[in-house]
Amino acid sequence: MKAYYDARAPEYDDWWLGLGRFDGLERPHWDDDVHALERVIASLPPIRTVDVACGTGFLTRHLRGEVVGVDQSGRMLEIARGRMPDAEFVRGEAFELPFEDGAFDRVFTGHFYGHLDETEREQFLAEARRLAPELVVVDAAVRADRPAAEMQERILNDGSRWTVYKRYFTGAELAGELGRGEILHEGRWFVVVRA
Repeated sequence: MKAYYDARAPEYDDWWLGLGRFDGLERPHWDDDVHALERVIASLPPIRTVDVACGTGFLTRHLRGEVVGVDQSGRMLEIARGRMPDAEFVRGEAFELPFEDGAFDRVFTGHFYGHLDETEREQFLAEARRLAPELVVVDAAVRADRPAAEMQERILNDGSRWTVYKRYFTGAELAGELGRGEILHEGRWFVVVRA
């Protein structure tokens, strides 16, 4: 996965913005749901937050308070640092984060949890609980045109092909997995749950 996200970094935001390979895709109300998602993130109280698998910082920039972004991809972090020069960004692994117990008030993650298999989910949730009392997860909403879980082939602009595991959630399903979760947003494309 490291190689995939390093390769995808320069074009990652195209997915959010509907550019490049995503231009012209049939995604009804996509922009509305992206903006609703941004508002939900911006409405979170400003506390010390670590954004795990922050990528290019596309969502990170909407978090308020003291924010630290973590990603395994150096190329993703370069873009995030350019986007948010005053924020702290650290290269690290989501399952062994380089922080002391209780170092944060919140763990935030966007479009990471849905790529984890069962063992990885357990590892990530244990690590999130070690770091903070609150966890906020943003991921993809269940869609009629997709199975709830699948292996996807993803093609990058350079023509390279990658296979990625992906899950989709209802708000209730995600809240149940996280334990005592509160659904903050459940749109056509995205769900946000706080646990």
